[in-house]
Amino acid sequence: MPEPYDVITMGRIGVDLYPLEVGVPLARVETFGKFLGGSPANVAVAAARQGRRTAVITRTGQDPFGAYLHQELERFGVDDRWVTPVPEYPTPVTFCEIFPPDDFPLYFYRQPKAPDLVIHASDLDLDAVRDARIFWMTGTGLSAEPSRSATLAALRARSGSAARTTRPADAPRTATVFDLDWRPMFWDGGDDSAEAPARYREALAHATVAVGNVDECAIATGERDPYAAARALLAAGVELAVVKQGPKGVLAVHRDGTTADCPPLPVEVVNGLGAGDAFGGALCHGLLAGWPLDRLVRYANAAGAIVASRLACSSAMPFPDEVEEALAAGAVTAQLGAPARTGAATAPGAPASSGAATGPAAPTGPDTSTAHPGSPGPAAHPAAPGGPDASAGPRTGAGS
Repeated sequence: MPEPYDVITMGRIGVDLYPLEVGVPLARVETFGKFLGGSPANVAVAAARQGRRTAVITRTGQDPFGAYLHQELERFGVDDRWVTPVPEYPTPVTFCEIFPPDDFPLYFYRQPKAPDLVIHASDLDLDAVRDARIFWMTGTGLSAEPSRSATLAALRARSGSAARTTRPADAPRTATVFDLDWRPMFWDGGDDSAEAPARYREALAHATVAVGNVDECAIATGERDPYAAARALLAAGVELAVVKQGPKGVLAVHRDGTTADCPPLPVEVVNGLGAGDAFGGALCHGLLAGWPLDRLVRYANAAGAIVASRLACSSAMPFPDEVEEALAAGAVTAQLGAPARTGAATAPGAPASSGAATGPAAPTGPDTSTAHPGSPGPAAHPAAPGGPDASAGPRTGAGS
C-alpha cells in the first residue's frame, strides 16, 4: 500500500504574471515575472518547503502554460500526478498590481471556464484523498459544477464511515481543512450570492479545520466579529477555527476551549499576495507536527509575513530555518525579505522546539498593515475596458 501523502490540496491553479515594477499601474508596466499561482497549488508548495510530501488535484489547459505549471510543481517538489489537461479551455492567468503596503489588486482571466472547475468526482483517487494526513480544499471549488460535486465527494470520503473504520487506531493525526477563500467574482450573484453561504455550510459539516479572514467568515457564518465567527464555525462542525484579522493578527479557537490570539509580525511589505498561502502551508506543517495551538499559529503567522516581504507567491514560500529566524528576531528582517531559496526542503519538517517561538513583537510603522495573511483588501478594480474575460477583485494576504 502506497505511503499516504502528508498534504493533498484541491482546486485552483494558474499562471501569475506579476509586475517587476513596484508602484506602477498595470497599464504602464513593461516587465513581468511568470510564476506558478492559484491558492491550493501555493499551499502545496508552501507545505513542501516545510519538508512535507504534497500533491495537488487540479486541471490546466492543454497548452504551454499548462506545461509550465507541471514544470514548476515538479521543481517545487509537489506531486502532479492528479494535474490533468482540459483541451477545450486555456490555462488561467492572473495579473496583479503592486502598491505597498496594502493595495494589490488581482485581475483573473478564467473564461470561458477555468480548467480547475472541470474536476469530476469520477476522476478522483478517493483512496488517496481519504488516506492523506491533511486534505485542503477551498471555497472556489464549490462555486461551479462539476468541481462542486467533486469537492463534496472528496469531503464525504474524508468524513464518511469508511474513513473512520479503515484507518488504524495508531495512525498519525489527520485534518480536513476548508480554506474559506471567498472570491465573489467566481459566484453567480457575486457578493450577493444566495448559494454561496449554503454551499459553505454544506462543506463545513465535513471539515475539521476552517481558515478564513473576517470577510470570508461572514460568508460562511454571517458573523464578522472574530470571536463570534470562530464560535459559529465550531458550531458548524469544525474542531479548529482560524480567523485571520490582518493588522490585528490571527485568532484560533479549538473546540476543547484552547485559544490563541497572535499579533502580526513586523515586516516591510512588498507584496501581500501569497501570505495567506504561506500561512496555510505552515499551518499544515504544524498540525502534522502536533504543535500546541499558540506555537502553531505563531509559526504560520511568521511564514505569511515572510512572503509579504517578497515579490512573488509560490517561489517566495519560506523554508523552516527562515521561519525560525523570523520568530527568533521578532520581525522579518531585510535579509529574510530577499528572494527565497529554490527547491523543496530536504529535511522532514522544522524543529519542534518552542524556544524560538517566543512571540513576535507588535507591528511598528505603516508598512506592517498587511504583515498578516487575510488583511482587509482594497477596493475592487474593474477589468480593463474591452476585456470581459477578466475578473478583478483583491484578496490581500492571499495568493491568486
